[in-house]
Amino acid sequence: MSSFQTEKHANSPFQPSMRKVSARVSSLFSRLAWLKSGLFWRTFFLLAFLVSGSMGAWFASFRLLEREPRASQVAGQVVSIVTITRAALTHSAADSRRELLLDLASNEGIRVYPLESTDLIEPPSDRLLMPLIETRVKEYLGKGTKFASTVNEVPGFWVSFNIDEDEYWLMLDRERIERTSGIQWAGWATITLFLSLVGAIFITRLVNQPLARLTEAAREIAKGKQPDALPEFGPTEVREANRSFNQMADDLHRVDADRAVILAGISHDLRTPIARMTLELEMAPLPSETRQAMQADLSQMDAIISQFLDYAKPAENLKLSPLDLGSLIAEAAETWGRMPDVAIKTRLSENVAVNGHATDLRRVFANLIENGRRYGKKETADKAEIEIACFKDGDRAVVEFSDRGPGIPDSDLERIVRPFTRMDTARSQANGAGLGLAIVDRIVRRHHGTLKLANRPQGGLTLRIALPAL
Repeated sequence: MSSFQTEKHANSPFQPSMRKVSARVSSLFSRLAWLKSGLFWRTFFLLAFLVSGSMGAWFASFRLLEREPRASQVAGQVVSIVTITRAALTHSAADSRRELLLDLASNEGIRVYPLESTDLIEPPSDRLLMPLIETRVKEYLGKGTKFASTVNEVPGFWVSFNIDEDEYWLMLDRERIERTSGIQWAGWATITLFLSLVGAIFITRLVNQPLARLTEAAREIAKGKQPDALPEFGPTEVREANRSFNQMADDLHRVDADRAVILAGISHDLRTPIARMTLELEMAPLPSETRQAMQADLSQMDAIISQFLDYAKPAENLKLSPLDLGSLIAEAAETWGRMPDVAIKTRLSENVAVNGHATDLRRVFANLIENGRRYGKKETADKAEIEIACFKDGDRAVVEFSDRGPGIPDSDLERIVRPFTRMDTARSQANGAGLGLAIVDRIVRRHHGTLKLANRPQGGLTLRIALPAL
């Protein structure tokens, strides 16, 4: 078990139940992560809610405001048809009434039938308009007027009227009364809502696109790359933000380039006098102890210069290829394991491959082993014990370097990977420029990975590298 896993298992009786609750909460929030973390979806659902609410309010208002005029219009139409039909039948000759009824049925869609006491009647549905229509029609035709939705299983809009002492049914097609059905309203509402949501998607993308470009450019800078210039057109706020970001990116690139040139130039210029001093030291008549001490100082200066050159190395044109992490780690462990003051144990899983640069990753492993050799030794031990684990965790290839030294204060775990940062407490016994972990962090980020440090509960430090696995 890695030190990161060990830290999560405290010796508390409440830990198992707390872990279950935490896992359930994390699972719930992970399902909604796409909603809470994306500005696109937030904006889209806000627009969708506003559009849907506006459509609902409009529909309700339209139906309420239309109710009275629509009921009066339909009632007036029914009354007019019944009045005209009754008048036509009353004043027509008896022998021509049959032709009149056929003409009304074929041309006007009006059918007249005798009302019988044996008729099977189904009353009209209690819809929004029907009570008002019935009330208006009864005001003109009389309170005894009857209404039905089917008579003898024949559907339609049925209304009764009297001619002298006889009662009749007048049947109209429902389409003449019910102009729009609920299905039609639902269809229109669905089409309108769909078009509104498409428009909301377009507006949301239009609003969020500048932010997406800015985010992608910021990620490129975080990886040490120079992003393409953002377009400096559009709304004033977007144009000013993009112009400021482009200026900042250019300034950072220029500062980084100047720093690399300065570091490389100074390091290169120092190599010549160091080589000359080394040669003069070999020829100078000095005591053996003095000579060894001066040679150690010059070697340390040369190592610091090498660190400067490694850190100043540009990130452009980094060619990546499939690599087996286990083989690289085994190679580094075999090389460094020959040193008398270090003992290396490895736990390497098979088929852990990444896209990487072999030379840079070898430098990472060498720096971490050297870091553990210098600072990861127990006070009572003769050797620095280093444990290296390599395994696959989901879609990530994980490498962990653990030692048994004094560790680092928790408040300084993030600061220690900054350039030229050295601890003044337990891990500062040896000399150095403070670039070892900074070089490791920079190379790991160039490989789209992460570097994390954590103190081990049993003592020591663990450095955890996670890279995208193949």
